[in-house]
Amino acid sequence: MANKPRCTDCKDPKCGECVKITGSRTSRRQFLKGAICSGLALSSVGALVSGCASAASEPEDETQAPIEAAPKPTPIAIEEGSWTPPASHAGSLPTGTGSVEIKGIGTFSFEADQVKTFRPDIFQPGYLSLFDVVAHLGERGDIALETHFDKELDTHVIDAINGESGWWYQAHYSAGWWENNAFRMDMYPYKDETQVQVHSEHEDRLASIYRTFEEEVARLEEHGGQIIIPELGIRAPGSNHVFQDVVVRPHGVRSDVLQPGVATALDALISLAEEGQLSSLELTWYERIARADPVDSYWVERVDEAQASGGCGFVYETGPRAFSGFSGSHIHIPSDVRVTVSPEYALWFWICL
Repeated sequence: MANKPRCTDCKDPKCGECVKITGSRTSRRQFLKGAICSGLALSSVGALVSGCASAASEPEDETQAPIEAAPKPTPIAIEEGSWTPPASHAGSLPTGTGSVEIKGIGTFSFEADQVKTFRPDIFQPGYLSLFDVVAHLGERGDIALETHFDKELDTHVIDAINGESGWWYQAHYSAGWWENNAFRMDMYPYKDETQVQVHSEHEDRLASIYRTFEEEVARLEEHGGQIIIPELGIRAPGSNHVFQDVVVRPHGVRSDVLQPGVATALDALISLAEEGQLSSLELTWYERIARADPVDSYWVERVDEAQASGGCGFVYETGPRAFSGFSGSHIHIPSDVRVTVSPEYALWFWICL
């Protein structure tokens, strides 16, 4: 895929309404490497500042000169529970050719713009999940697929492929790597350059994953449909915050991808900032990061006094404690499109690579 234009001086008409800033970031493997041309922030008084469209620097250019500092964006007031981003950033609709490997059966290609979503309650028209891709193969007759929607799990379950049961999946986005996950397949957003693999899974692990889904739905019903995270931690240099019973309100940060009222992992942080529980929260929009293209998401750049810089910054995980860390909860879905039902915990923590 051809490199997208770099926003270095904002004279390129393809660049959008960019501003200049100092320095560079590192990718997830190098954390956030590349130039930034947009941002938004929440302050302790519930204010929002918004920047502009962005693109990243060339991934291998280590000698690029620093870029001039950006002017401070204008604060915009937030009313609790009704926040919407004033600057409209939207990801690209998935339109490319993708493929799915079903272990032991074969690898199948598809055109993303021909796939329909089975979760119109979650995704906006034109956007889709990894489950939708597999269901498309079944509809097309490439595989004999049996599925059902389980209301108690709030997800579609693959009952059988070509008569065999016990299927689960792995995936990763552009420039990523295969990850264990315990996340609903029909909530995992597909975008161009996503790699998808469906494989047989141990019966005990699959049962454990489904059990955590059931517990989430039960917890949601217990709270009358309100998402309340029992514990949310934020670990950064010089601070270690633990918040109990965090009420999560959806904010429509990614109204281009997700339907109104769908809550994400990012909504939990925004909800805390609105309540004055955080002194500041800053996000930045990335089109791409180093070799990862597309990215098309907001990333957390600052929480309180901890500001991402060089190879250091925030990562997160959320979901069931039984699958904490790289056993299933820490997966590289950007937080602004990581749909949450009623997770057992959330953790944002600082890493330096």
